Amino acid sequence: MVENLPIRRNTAILAATMAVYLAVLQLGAAVLSLTFVLVTGFRALLGLGPAIYLAAAALSALPAGRAMDRFGRVPVIAIGFLLGSAGCALTALGTHWKTAFAVIPGFVLIGVSGAVTLLIRTAAGDMYPPERRARGISLVLFGALFGGVFGPAVFGPLFSGKEVAASTLTVPWLAAAGLSLVACALVLTVRPDTKVIAERISARRPTDEPPSAAAPLKEIVRRPGVLPAMLAAIASFAVMVSVMNLTGYVVVDHHHHHQDSVFPIIGAHVLGMYALVLVVGRLIDRIGRGPSLGGGLLVMAVSCVGLMWFEGVPMTAVLLFGLGLGWNLSFVAATAQLADATQPAERGKLLGLNDLLAGLTGASLALIGGVALNVLGVAALAIGATILALAPAIFLTRLRPAAKPAA
Repeated sequence: MVENLPIRRNTAILAATMAVYLAVLQLGAAVLSLTFVLVTGFRALLGLGPAIYLAAAALSALPAGRAMDRFGRVPVIAIGFLLGSAGCALTALGTHWKTAFAVIPGFVLIGVSGAVTLLIRTAAGDMYPPERRARGISLVLFGALFGGVFGPAVFGPLFSGKEVAASTLTVPWLAAAGLSLVACALVLTVRPDTKVIAERISARRPTDEPPSAAAPLKEIVRRPGVLPAMLAAIASFAVMVSVMNLTGYVVVDHHHHHQDSVFPIIGAHVLGMYALVLVVGRLIDRIGRGPSLGGGLLVMAVSCVGLMWFEGVPMTAVLLFGLGLGWNLSFVAATAQLADATQPAERGKLLGLNDLLAGLTGASLALIGGVALNVLGVAALAIGATILALAPAIFLTRLRPAAKPAA
């Protein structure tokens, strides 16, 4: 019986997992570019560090999604956290020895873990019916709000009063390796696997047709509402991660603030991503997926263009909060719509394909944005990100509801 399944318990565990691992992701957002530059000395390629991470995450997303559909969500997520721990440890060694031969593979493994972390939303969507799916996803993502506070509390003191140097980064990366193991231990307590819950919910819906075999991806992406949702997810994720990962370098190198000033800004960004997620989930279920997709991108565009005019830490934090809020609105709506359009045995691979395309786009933008930032300055980064967020927004706000959702 679905009513007897521990959906609330599993939701709380996944939310706690998000809280712990978001602290690790905040460290990456704050210092990936800085780590690469300090270890290699290649200032002109400051976007390459985030690009390596994002490309690894992108290329891992589809295989991870397929593995989730075959073996269940929990084993794949747990393995991802183990790889993330190994990646953080390698990166710590690379900063200690100042060698790219450890840092680069470390970034790759952290990227693989990041891909799996994003796919936690697959597990969240499994446990709720379509009419409450956005709210269910938002309940799991709400845990990341506490990660927004936890990250600066852990890593801020490790940087306070210290010079900007590669050796300063060793202990924080080791701490991140430990937190990844904690996240792994937490997710292993989810019972039963959320894919099992999704199958039981699907079987009990009286209006559902008998479940058919999982369709190939080329057929799934042609379903109503899938391509517009993927467009929104790709645009919002790519703009968000590229700007987020380059902001730390902008604050330290271009605006000449101290290194520990990055963490309040990244913390504000994470708060924007998750603080209002419960309200956002209800809003999406109420106003529809299309207006939410386009509206979120519009908020992101306004936040990006503001980076041209403000250099202080407080206003930069406000703009990054807005960037996170816009991403929250469009990305949760896109996830809900993609989950609506799939059966449980199809959900992982569709979200994995979406994350593959979004991650590769984000990696390209981070690399190009890093070059533009180094050559042309902050205005080039801000204008480029604004255009990329704004371009699809008008089309998406006019998106009609998809056909009858799948459970």
